[in-house]
Amino acid sequence: MTRVVSIYLPDLATDRIRRDDPAIPDDQPIAVIARSGSKRWVSAADAAARKIGVRVGMPAAKAQAIFRGLMLVDANPVADAAALDRLGLWALGHYSPIVAVDGTNGLVMDTEGADHLQGGEMPMITGIVNLFRSRKLTAKVAIADTWGAAHACVRAITRDMVIVPRGEIVRAVEKLPISLLRLPEKVVQDLRVLGFQTIGELSNTPRAPLALRFGPEVGRRLDQMYGRMSDPIDPIRTADLVEVSRSFQEPIGAAETINKYVGRLVVQLVGELEKRGLGARRTDLIVHKVDNTIQAIRAGTAKPARDIAWLTKLFRDRTEKIEPGFGIEKLVLVAVAAEPLAEEQKASSLVEEDTADFTPLIDIFANRGQRVYRVAPFASDVPERSVRRVSAVAEDENAAWVSHWRRPIRLFARPEQIQAIALMPDYPPASITWRGRQHRVKRADGPERVFGEWWRTPNELEAVRDYFAIENDAGERFWIFRSGDGVDPETGSHKWFIHGIFS
Repeated sequence: MTRVVSIYLPDLATDRIRRDDPAIPDDQPIAVIARSGSKRWVSAADAAARKIGVRVGMPAAKAQAIFRGLMLVDANPVADAAALDRLGLWALGHYSPIVAVDGTNGLVMDTEGADHLQGGEMPMITGIVNLFRSRKLTAKVAIADTWGAAHACVRAITRDMVIVPRGEIVRAVEKLPISLLRLPEKVVQDLRVLGFQTIGELSNTPRAPLALRFGPEVGRRLDQMYGRMSDPIDPIRTADLVEVSRSFQEPIGAAETINKYVGRLVVQLVGELEKRGLGARRTDLIVHKVDNTIQAIRAGTAKPARDIAWLTKLFRDRTEKIEPGFGIEKLVLVAVAAEPLAEEQKASSLVEEDTADFTPLIDIFANRGQRVYRVAPFASDVPERSVRRVSAVAEDENAAWVSHWRRPIRLFARPEQIQAIALMPDYPPASITWRGRQHRVKRADGPERVFGEWWRTPNELEAVRDYFAIENDAGERFWIFRSGDGVDPETGSHKWFIHGIFS
């Protein structure tokens, strides 16, 4: 079942101004002023401006009188629209094949089959909010069964995120104001004059009188919100995207027919990519159905690719997820992410070279929702910081692991506290108790002192750890450390922890 994510950017205009001018202090109130002839009013205000009493629609002179230090900036709808388009293209490449602009300050995405790549709906929308926040953009996110429900809920909530459970649209929207129905403002005003305030009141009213006075628009928006009528999302596109398509006079639906035309589209797409010297990294198959609904399938590759056979296989392995319904009238293949790819000269030899290329295997795992990566060394003496994730096909680096002391084969994500009997400050424990089991220490090596990285956080200015490699009677070898130097309490708590296991 389709799930739709609506992203609401209430402070897009002021956030864009701050991003364009990083020198603006964070606590500086900003108001955006719109003009119509000689009339000037506030069209947007950031959180700092709203806190001092500035409101949207307020005359500019009154807003300036409230606070003399208020920063007034002329509205620039063209720049705001361009910023929203850029955000839409970014979301298109990161989250969903179907992304569109929703009004002047929002985005909408069809995330059917895409949430599992992010770990589920809650991790996905949490990640969206955090990513926008890291880019100094205020965002609210809602997910529901329909575009209309998600659009209304995200603009009504006071918190950052909301998930409308499947099949719970009626309960979620019945008390929301009719202004969230995506109706023209004149229609909303006339409905309020008639006494309608909430969506539930409007939906419980007979349709004939409403249609007679307002036309079919009110009923259409209600049906779209409740999922009784399709509300297709027209994906955002730019001239930079490499795109090929095929329309059909007679709708198709058989799996063999779909695969045949997908293969032909791949050939055309590769031809266009070759002309531009590009290789596809992320490709979307957009399926337009005769009932005015859209379904999308995404395939990604670890490296830029123009291999017709391989790209065709990636899609044919997933076309079984297509639900043709009453038939498919159009197929569109889009390379939403492409990178430069030069032609490789093949060696002219009768003996085939044995090259171990694991990229196809990586592609298969990644398209099944698995996260494939490698670990690489990072310049840090703190063990848990001395490793970082890199792309599975990243080039080998010259950096090396710390080798002057042996490291365990398994490093815990977080050190686990243990009980230890030891003579401080320089002696290893005589015994430790870990997870309810006591281990008598037969051999030990250490200490290896690791200092805190004071440039990362002031709390590590004097922090140290003393690491020991120990072995018990059964030959099991552990990597443990004491927090602190064993003398000065400011260097650590003097508690003992286990951090890894040797082979």
